[in-house]
Amino acid sequence: MIRIPGGTFTMGSESFYPEEAPLRRVSVDSFLIDEIPVTNRQFARFVAETGHVTLAEIAPDPKDYPGIPAEMAHPGSLVFHKTKGPVDLGNPQNWWQFVFGADWRHPYGPDADLDALDLWDHPVVQVAWSDAEAYAKWVGKDLPTEAEFEYAARGGLEGSDYAWGEELAPGGQMMANYWQGLFPFSNTRLDGWERTSPVRSFPPNGYGLFDMIANTWEWTADWWSERPQTVAKKRGDSCCTLDNPRGGKLPASLDPAQPQIRIGRKVLKGGSHLCAENYCQRYRPAARHPEMIDSATTHIGFRCVVRGRG
Repeated sequence: MIRIPGGTFTMGSESFYPEEAPLRRVSVDSFLIDEIPVTNRQFARFVAETGHVTLAEIAPDPKDYPGIPAEMAHPGSLVFHKTKGPVDLGNPQNWWQFVFGADWRHPYGPDADLDALDLWDHPVVQVAWSDAEAYAKWVGKDLPTEAEFEYAARGGLEGSDYAWGEELAPGGQMMANYWQGLFPFSNTRLDGWERTSPVRSFPPNGYGLFDMIANTWEWTADWWSERPQTVAKKRGDSCCTLDNPRGGKLPASLDPAQPQIRIGRKVLKGGSHLCAENYCQRYRPAARHPEMIDSATTHIGFRCVVRGRG
């Protein structure tokens, strides 16, 4: 783990997506954070020692999903499929498919496992929030808050759009695993990867952390809110800085587009290998995205923190 010294920084962005605004001053206490996202190798050890069964390996309960067709109530998870050509970017169903038998051992479906795909040193994916939380507890750690993740992802670089500066690819150098080309049908793979990449494949940030940006989105501890906390909770003589802010609350984190499903959403940070210049420019520290806690996909992973030992 890497020690991140406590400090104050400007969180958020007013240059990209509305949910990242407004800019606000935030303080976080010192903490330790994993140098890399949790890998398949690490997660396999957790499963072997605890017998943990991930959410993707359990059939959905129809009581939690009113109206679900009986034929869909089988274990599985969401898998990205490249399209043959341009599609409506407003409809993610054009590239996401629920695949029976897809889970962390078989991230793209039951026909290929981690050995066949040589993914042991890639970030684990197809893990729901409860799976990440269970792993964190097993190792005596926690999931990072949104503020802790963003502070660490910036690597000490204040106010820049990207974790490495103001250019996405400075001098043509690929600094992270994101989508080059036109999403979701043409990936030129200038970074060398179509899907996830092994951890440490790209330069570390200023704190020595790898893959804080792109490769996979990462779960945080915070419930989603459309507008982040902006009112300071006064401590001492601090009136204008948010101290160790936390996200929203469970009822407010529900998806208004699916009122029949009473499953909350947590904040994802960091972007993934599916973020592209023409879609989802979220390969940035300020980027944030809501995700239902039952979601397991090919582009979401996690890492852990330890507080109070900085």
